[in-house]
Amino acid sequence: MAFSKINRRAKIKRRIRKRISGNAQVPRLTVFRSNKQIYAQLIDDVNGVTLASASSYKNKKAEKVAKIEQAAVVGKEIAEKAVKAGIESVVFDRNGYLYHGRVKSLADSAREGGLKF
Repeated sequence: MAFSKINRRAKIKRRIRKRISGNAQVPRLTVFRSNKQIYAQLIDDVNGVTLASASSYKNKKAEKVAKIEQAAVVGKEIAEKAVKAGIESVVFDRNGYLYHGRVKSLADSAREGGLKF
């Protein structure tokens, strides 16, 4: 049985989410990428709340650059918000995407911004 791209990603996503979970001290940094934008959230799964979020949507710094640079801007922004909220360590959730390209760029810039994962 051949999987569509969406089904394959959903299966990978379920496999990842079985193993990782975030809490208030070490939230889950999850990434969503659409064709044009990229979004990142820090989620406390125990209480079911989003602690911080950043995206390239309506972001002046990320407007007129390539998508990989957009991801780097979003990674820096989420790291700044996390440090301001007193969060220094996170669990990275690539959300079924390959750790490559925009996802890798976001993760690397979040690490440079001060997050540990």
